[in-house]
Amino acid sequence: MTAPTPDRIVDIAIGYMGAKQLFAASRIGLFPALADGPRTAAELAETTGVSERMVRILADAMNGKGLLDRVDGKYSLADDSAAFLAGGGDVDLAPFLTFLNDISYGHWLQFDKSVDTTTPGELQMDEARWGTFMAGVMRYNALHAAMLARGFDFTSYKSMLDLGGLSPEFALGALRANAELTVKFVFAPDFEQAIVDAVAAAGFADRATVEPAPTETAAPGGDHDIVMVNHVIHRFTAEQNQVILANARAAASDGATLLLLDFFLDDDERQRAIDGLHAGEYFVIDGTVVYPEAEVRGWLAATGWAAREVIALPGSPRVLIAQAV
Repeated sequence: MTAPTPDRIVDIAIGYMGAKQLFAASRIGLFPALADGPRTAAELAETTGVSERMVRILADAMNGKGLLDRVDGKYSLADDSAAFLAGGGDVDLAPFLTFLNDISYGHWLQFDKSVDTTTPGELQMDEARWGTFMAGVMRYNALHAAMLARGFDFTSYKSMLDLGGLSPEFALGALRANAELTVKFVFAPDFEQAIVDAVAAAGFADRATVEPAPTETAAPGGDHDIVMVNHVIHRFTAEQNQVILANARAAASDGATLLLLDFFLDDDERQRAIDGLHAGEYFVIDGTVVYPEAEVRGWLAATGWAAREVIALPGSPRVLIAQAV
């Protein structure tokens, strides 16, 4: 038998080093600087305005993590970096990395206190920090929406209810995929104008309506054949979530599909890492909850939904798909 090695333990323990260097590389524009082709550290230093010594440190770290390739002393973008970090793909994750660096990372420094007291960190925010927070969260939502559009077929549906989410991008992706689909957005009142503007900018004003209502009490009604509840579950209590799911069922036709997107704790032999890590992230940031999937399935059964399957989206939450019964 092969003797155990410490590699995995050390990789986890020094993970913050890679994260901070990724944030710094994004902040100085290292990845966009390679969008036009391979460059040396000296050329990257000239482009980014950072010393060659520091550029070499960052580029080598990103090469070690597989985000940059290195041949004959020249660095180039790996495929995932080109798609998500260099500004040329559908979703540029730079604002999300800024959020992690400027907001999230500081809260993790309070995590020991959260563990010892079961209380979230202190969310000390001003207008500028809220701007960074929302830009990062919305960009991460855009990634989730793009992954959902790749992983789920919207073409057979006619009438969608998007209930209580944070971002219109999920439904906009469905509208792009299905020219026959109409969408009713029922979002919290604070989000109404942003949703109206986003729908208009995407050219779908004639296929969408926006109705503001508090998510925890909204009773949108209707006879929709698909309902989306995105990034809602972790923000509310168990009791509120059952009301939300019951109201979603009341707005769905028999046999309708529910897409319940969020992070979940599972009962598999190996917890999917991104969900487990976000349980800590959500709690230390503001005390919100990543619920066990088994508990959520119980809510679905109690509110007229039959769980059907789960899709794990790359770099994103899972989607628990259920059918109205």
